[in-house]
Amino acid sequence: MPVKLSVVIITFNEARNIGRCLESVEKLADDIVVVDSYSTDNTAEICAQHGVRFVSRAFTGYVDQKNFANSQAAYPHILSLDADEVVSPELEKSILTIKANWQLAGYYLVRLTNYCGSWIRHGGWYPDKKLRLYNREQGQWAGLLLHEVYQVQPNQATGLLKGDLLHYSFYTLDDHLKQIDHFTTIACQELKLKGKKPGLWPMLVKPPFKFFQMYFLKMGWRDGFAGFCVAVLSGYAVFVKYAKLYWAHR
Repeated sequence: MPVKLSVVIITFNEARNIGRCLESVEKLADDIVVVDSYSTDNTAEICAQHGVRFVSRAFTGYVDQKNFANSQAAYPHILSLDADEVVSPELEKSILTIKANWQLAGYYLVRLTNYCGSWIRHGGWYPDKKLRLYNREQGQWAGLLLHEVYQVQPNQATGLLKGDLLHYSFYTLDDHLKQIDHFTTIACQELKLKGKKPGLWPMLVKPPFKFFQMYFLKMGWRDGFAGFCVAVLSGYAVFVKYAKLYWAHR
């Protein structure tokens, strides 16, 4: 039986991305709601131009913010996107097919990341499977402070759709470095919540292993210089996370 679909997006200062994201779901969405954390750029104006429902709410963490956004959707069947993501034409066809005959609690999408103009297909970044199409009555967002995941209820079935969810993550190296600083602070807080103690061993071993794993074992070298940068900075991020944990305990 055909279903109505709500597209749900959380934002903060996403003026350079949100318009492209909204345009990619025009044929899919029966309802679009954007939950914004008081952006200071033109995010609100761009959303108004696309006629979406715009809700302002202080950011309370990724898990809580996304569950709140789900509650604002007009329909229980939801496509959850980040502002820097775009539904590809092939994925659009897959979602339209699911809308016409919805069967499962949720569906995974395969995310393909664009890094400084290059598509990253190796190094562990692809295929990046994310459960983003779901019935909110059969699951919820879960996790601590970072790396939130949507979890369906026990014994509920999920599927995988064809077509890529295009992720325009980083336009420049500066973007990546800024995200590393932001996310490693949150990751450090998570480690503290889990009772992790600082030590030199993780800082000495885990960063180079991360690089080796991504660049060699997962063939990041096949993505050229972009793949090299991704592997190097991923290893660096591991070091920064544990270094911040060290200083947090001092």
